[in-house]
Amino acid sequence: MPDDLLLILAMDHRDSLEKELYRLTDAPTPAEAARIAADKLLVYRALLDATAELPAGTRAGILVDEEYAASVAELATAVTAVDLAMPIEASGHPWFQFAFGDAWQAHAEFFATDHSKVLIRDNPGFEASDRTAQMATVATVSAWAAAAGRPLIVELLIPATDADLASVGGDVLRYDRELRSGLTQQVIRELQDAGVEPALWKVEGAETTADAQAIADLAHRGGRTAQCIVLGRHAPADRLEHWLDVAAPVADFVGFAIGRSIWWDALTDHLAGTIDEAEAQRRVAASYLRYANDFVAARKAAGV
Repeated sequence: MPDDLLLILAMDHRDSLEKELYRLTDAPTPAEAARIAADKLLVYRALLDATAELPAGTRAGILVDEEYAASVAELATAVTAVDLAMPIEASGHPWFQFAFGDAWQAHAEFFATDHSKVLIRDNPGFEASDRTAQMATVATVSAWAAAAGRPLIVELLIPATDADLASVGGDVLRYDRELRSGLTQQVIRELQDAGVEPALWKVEGAETTADAQAIADLAHRGGRTAQCIVLGRHAPADRLEHWLDVAAPVADFVGFAIGRSIWWDALTDHLAGTIDEAEAQRRVAASYLRYANDFVAARKAAGV
């Protein structure tokens, strides 16, 4: 992969987008699907607007799905300044499932992607048989990605179990601060042992730089060359800025993949009719650039 920092604008959301942003209770009508596709194109145009203002040493990325953003994927393949990543997983399932069933490889190889991506949820406290099955499936994807020359991004979410939350008095912030980093490291190690070898681990933000360094060190375990990027998780701006500041001093945290924290509010206002398309596009570009500039500035301040 390039030496530049990779700053991905993520908009591969499907199930959550339909239900939470567009308030759909049934499968989208053709008109509703067209609106979702148009808004994904709006976000891509915002990214293009921002690329000329990105700090030196960075590379823009777009993460989009085939279902609603095939046009974006086609356009992005013609723009050398933008890294195209696309998901392999189906949306809205607790355990990994292929978006296109047995035809997943044909779909994954159709577009000229720079990265393929899988999202998984895991926790050592989950049912062992489900975890083992998921790891085996993702290992299959990992082997395909290596053979196909499609560097893999593994997006790893570590939801708290009931026992985790009970141990911190039900405080989600305490879970993040006290437990999640250690659980993330344990799951990464187990995934590696199961044969999952991504180019990039896309992980939830660490609470301390020491935690971020431990995750990056684990990505290099046994001579591996994987690196890490920070995901957004639709976190409030102050939490996300903290995660980026914490990761920035770690050389092998080489960027981010942020989605809803960048475009959700602008699209909400656009859907409500309180701003027009041009203003929504401007706001998305400005939000993306803010996180990009903040991350690069934090790295420079840390001497990285």
